[in-house]
Amino acid sequence: MAVRKEQSMRVMFRNMAPDKKAEKYVEKRLQKVNRIIKNVLEFEVEIDLDKKDQYRVELMVKTPYALYRAEEISESIEGSADIACEELTAQIIKDKSKMVDLKRRGARSLKKKIVLDEGARFKK
Repeated sequence: MAVRKEQSMRVMFRNMAPDKKAEKYVEKRLQKVNRIIKNVLEFEVEIDLDKKDQYRVELMVKTPYALYRAEEISESIEGSADIACEELTAQIIKDKSKMVDLKRRGARSLKKKIVLDEGARFKK
């Protein structure tokens, strides 16, 4: 994963031995998140094996202005990672579109408040 200087990635395994294959798979999935959002400070990944032999994958992305978190439980690490990454990207896209909408709404309200001079060439 192309982690920039200001980014760090922390992977924690609980109730299981560290697995490089699973770690690389999750890193590959987080590349999409890294492309969507630019200024990521830290990635945190927690992989946990519970008593029912199900894997819980928790992903957290810290940015200067927000914290995004997704968690999924399934029978495989890959399945949990895929679903959690999709949920994370959906949260980020929703937040980004919300900011764009607020900027547009603010621009519209400013445009409405502009009053043209009576002597202006353009009239309403």
